Amino acid sequence: MNSLTTLLQNDDIAPRIPLLVKAIEDPSTQSQQKAIHALSQTTFVAIVTSPVLAMVTPLLERSLNSNSTAQEVLRQTVVVVENLTKLVHDPVEARAFLPRLKPGVTKVKDSASLPEVREIGARAFAVLEEAMADKDGELEHGAVSRLHGPEIEKVLQKQVNLVGSIQDFPGDAELWAQAKTYISEMVAEVVNQRAIKRIPSLVAPYVAPLMNPGEGEKVAEAVHQFFIAEDHRQFGQPTKEDDGEVEIVNAVFSLGYGGMLLLSHTNLRLLKGHRYGLCGRNGAGKSTLMRSIANGKLEGFPSPDEVKTCFVEHNQGEDANITILEYIVKDPRFKDETRERISEVLCEVGFTAGPEGKQSDMVGSLSGGWKMKLALARAMLMRADVLLLDEPTNHLDVTNIAWLQNYLKSHNEITSLIVSHDSGFLDEVCTDIYHYEQKKLICYKGNLADFVKAKPEAKSYYTLTSSQVQFKFPPPGILTGVKSNTRSILRMTNCSYTYPGSSKPSLHEISCNLSLSSRVAIIGANGAGKSTLIKLLTGETIPQTGKVEKHPNLRIGYIKQHALEHVEMHMEKTPNQYLQWRYANGDDREVLMKQSRVLTPEDKAQMATPIDLGDGMGPRKIEALIGRQKYKKSYQYEVKWMNMMPKMNSQISRETLVERGFQKLIQEFDDHESSREGLGYRVLEPKVISKHFEDLGMDPEIANHNEISGLSGGQKVKVVLGKFPTGHILV
Repeated sequence: MNSLTTLLQNDDIAPRIPLLVKAIEDPSTQSQQKAIHALSQTTFVAIVTSPVLAMVTPLLERSLNSNSTAQEVLRQTVVVVENLTKLVHDPVEARAFLPRLKPGVTKVKDSASLPEVREIGARAFAVLEEAMADKDGELEHGAVSRLHGPEIEKVLQKQVNLVGSIQDFPGDAELWAQAKTYISEMVAEVVNQRAIKRIPSLVAPYVAPLMNPGEGEKVAEAVHQFFIAEDHRQFGQPTKEDDGEVEIVNAVFSLGYGGMLLLSHTNLRLLKGHRYGLCGRNGAGKSTLMRSIANGKLEGFPSPDEVKTCFVEHNQGEDANITILEYIVKDPRFKDETRERISEVLCEVGFTAGPEGKQSDMVGSLSGGWKMKLALARAMLMRADVLLLDEPTNHLDVTNIAWLQNYLKSHNEITSLIVSHDSGFLDEVCTDIYHYEQKKLICYKGNLADFVKAKPEAKSYYTLTSSQVQFKFPPPGILTGVKSNTRSILRMTNCSYTYPGSSKPSLHEISCNLSLSSRVAIIGANGAGKSTLIKLLTGETIPQTGKVEKHPNLRIGYIKQHALEHVEMHMEKTPNQYLQWRYANGDDREVLMKQSRVLTPEDKAQMATPIDLGDGMGPRKIEALIGRQKYKKSYQYEVKWMNMMPKMNSQISRETLVERGFQKLIQEFDDHESSREGLGYRVLEPKVISKHFEDLGMDPEIANHNEISGLSGGQKVKVVLGKFPTGHILV
């Protein structure tokens, strides 16, 4: 079986083959569920052909027809059936395999216990019916869904007759009769796989020896051009108004993920030096498309040998404790570049050279904006033909956005594909706009403003007043004990912080106050310390000098600059499961993971040290804080003592506990009380959380069933936004 699966030649299925083989070898329910789950989380891009169907159909059939299949697994199964079927372009192949799935899908459609599963089953059934319909036509009157050898033979013989003839050597006619059949079967296969560019290499070696010199190559090219014309007839002819420019990509493909078909039989055509804005609603598949291109999985897209692409992301920092120059030098992709060339490129994007220059700074000390510039430097060193830029301006200040605009416009040899919600940036740099419409990519000439003139309903890309999107957040509730909106609830006093390995502090002697009425914008150049300031305020990091104080009942809703850090440890969960996990015990588990909450060895030693309050009971160890109540203008806490009866509990003031070194113990209890008050009457049931995500514009189907790892960038941010209870301070 492992040998046979090498024939699949499908990059989407390839990573799942071990699981699929295991499910065939071990037909247990658990093995089957793992395989179905893996398929449901797969991004399908390539056309599904007979080998793929032969591999997955028995597994899907078994899952559909088994009485022991759980409803969630059944739902995943029909979702996979629907999505795979949409990518079966050949009705002949569909009729060979899909009838085996039809009874099971019918059963799900008619008798699944959950209405949602019955609805998805009905949808999958309709797709199956359409896929198995006979769409074959005549070759000479238009492209067909499936070609066969005899049809190719007619085309091949016609081109041979037009160019010349088979030489009249003894046996050539008999040899040609055999060769023609063989060539035609091979050509039929590559045309059906839409690998038309392989035709010349299949035809010429067999035809050339039987014809006069040069004629065989002409026949091969004529057959090639014939099927290019047929391909354009079926999938659309590219516009000819820019024929004078160099075309570097012309790909026809489909793109799907799990149960969602994002793009269907669409065309992506890129011209050298053009800058394309990629526009569409959240979840349309913009980042998925770019990642598929970057990973070499997009059908029809040229190989890296022909067109070199670079996906510019914000994820630099794997080796945070080395200098920026060394970080680039040790990258294996740049092993052929000299140190001088690397330093020169870094200088071009703003990393000054020398012992005191920016190149000597540690990677871990870089702000988000500088990390973006480092990513661009890597792209320049790769000499990329196509830059894939996903939200490139997200972490750049005004000066650096202007620098990026000038950089893109001045490098006419580089083609760019850009996803951005910065309408001003798209207006400034774009020469064309690709827009998601009806599962197609439609190209509009000009920048975003020109696109909106051609399509007025796209004004939502400019202003929220033109958008129908609404966010509904639950109210944060009252902050107990705070009657004035101007009273300080979060305070930083004389705080300084220096990143490890950095020669100068990012913040020095900083003080600030926040109240409930505060609406504060923190502005400054990239690297000025804006994010560092916020991390100190929220407890993500601890200042080396100074102190940060917050109201005991205060809840902070914090979305980091790199927002997805919040959910990166929960990629295997659905958004619904993530919120259930986070608040499962009434506490906000993520708050407990902050640096200001983690117990250091010194804290643990302090916790184990007996204290004497001078109340005649002698030294004793604190076991836990179990209660809290107002005391003068502060609080006092009920302390449970180690190995002592509850009647021996003591009420100790907050100030006394802080003085004795139990600040983190107090914070932990305050966080618990704050989370409990924030959740209040809210019930953490799946249907309640589902409604919460729906209020934020996320489809319940996605919130309940799609793993976070498979969501688009915009959808992941909605997951981060959706974590309730809402804070009294939002950062």
